[in-house]
Amino acid sequence: MNERKPPLAPSRRLFVAGTVAAVSVTALAACSDSSDSSDSATGSTASDAEVTAVADGEAAEGSVAALAQAFYNTLDEDQQATVLLDYALSDAERWSNLPEGLLTGGAGGGMPSGGGMPSDGGGEMPSGGGMTAPSDAGGATSTGSSSSGRPGIDLGQLDDDQLAAFDALLKAATGTTEGLGYDEIQTHLYADDYLAENGGGDTYGRGNFYVAILGSPQDSGTWEFMFGGHHLAVSNTYVDGKLAGATPSFRGIEPLGDFELDGTTYNAFKTKTDAFTALLATLDDTQLAAAELADTYSDLVLGPGNDWAFPETKEGLQVSELSEDVQGLLLDAIATYVDDVSDAEAATILSGYESELPDTYLAYSGTTAFTEKDDYIRVDGPSVWIELSLQSGIVLSGNHPHTVWRDRTTDYGGTQS
Repeated sequence: MNERKPPLAPSRRLFVAGTVAAVSVTALAACSDSSDSSDSATGSTASDAEVTAVADGEAAEGSVAALAQAFYNTLDEDQQATVLLDYALSDAERWSNLPEGLLTGGAGGGMPSGGGMPSDGGGEMPSGGGMTAPSDAGGATSTGSSSSGRPGIDLGQLDDDQLAAFDALLKAATGTTEGLGYDEIQTHLYADDYLAENGGGDTYGRGNFYVAILGSPQDSGTWEFMFGGHHLAVSNTYVDGKLAGATPSFRGIEPLGDFELDGTTYNAFKTKTDAFTALLATLDDTQLAAAELADTYSDLVLGPGNDWAFPETKEGLQVSELSEDVQGLLLDAIATYVDDVSDAEAATILSGYESELPDTYLAYSGTTAFTEKDDYIRVDGPSVWIELSLQSGIVLSGNHPHTVWRDRTTDYGGTQS
């Protein structure tokens, strides 16, 4: 039986990068993790085969690969063995929106939002890391590839120096846009700390988020920087020193809207939701009718466990029918996902999506205000796929969003098997 480690010290809620970030919070309450109290880390690998990946290959100074090596070198031998795995799609697919304790069958948390199915039973697979839609009795069955838990080590195992090295890695891999990328992730972690202190228990909180390095972080070959936990999946795949894919990228948040933690008010999802509601508000009645989907979607179509299952037929309003100004609003909304990766790489990806806008489709169901349960928004292009779905609260009352960004070509860096 696993023994729980002591809670994280208050100061360790703040990621540090050289110096502790200036955040106006004091006496942060403890955040516990779901790890074993032994010296060995608690992540798991797909097999017991000897790992051949290394963390000492050639890597450009200041690159994500070099910072991954620097983080790796702060770890002890057991932690290194947990964090660094050979690249395998089976491990890359082990992301989820569920908190780790619920994903692995541990205690704590609440019932995950199942679904993904249109309410008429239209056959979409559920999201939720392989969880089926809740039965009438309120149960759920774990069936997906994520049921074994996330690979890597949880942040609760790391000391301050290791957290500082991880923070530098995370900052380099994600964007600098205010309210997105690195900034959004920090607020996201505060939101999970808030859940831990407001009914979620020790299944929630930043100590339950996992980092893994799949493959050798260097300027040649394929490797992935993987970070995630409840409502968060960062899946950056690099090939020969360049970002080959930043998807699947999952974001969700509970609570939705403002929340206060230790005297500071946060709102982790405002930038994304504001961009999409502003876009839909510009559509006239004819355009709204064309964009509206026939089904009601209770969750994401392409959530965890539903890889490479892009619909063959696009639905909704073709973007070429919109004015240049409205197309610009759509591109701004797409950018709220693309800007979750480093700035230069985000600009390249967004330029590609912009060139494909005329053949991209915008669709929704429910209301366009994105305030009611089952409100749903979709962007489906030749490459880009984005979904937003509003769920019932799990730990708290009210609704909360699930969203995913995928790419028809570059999910998992293009690896399909």
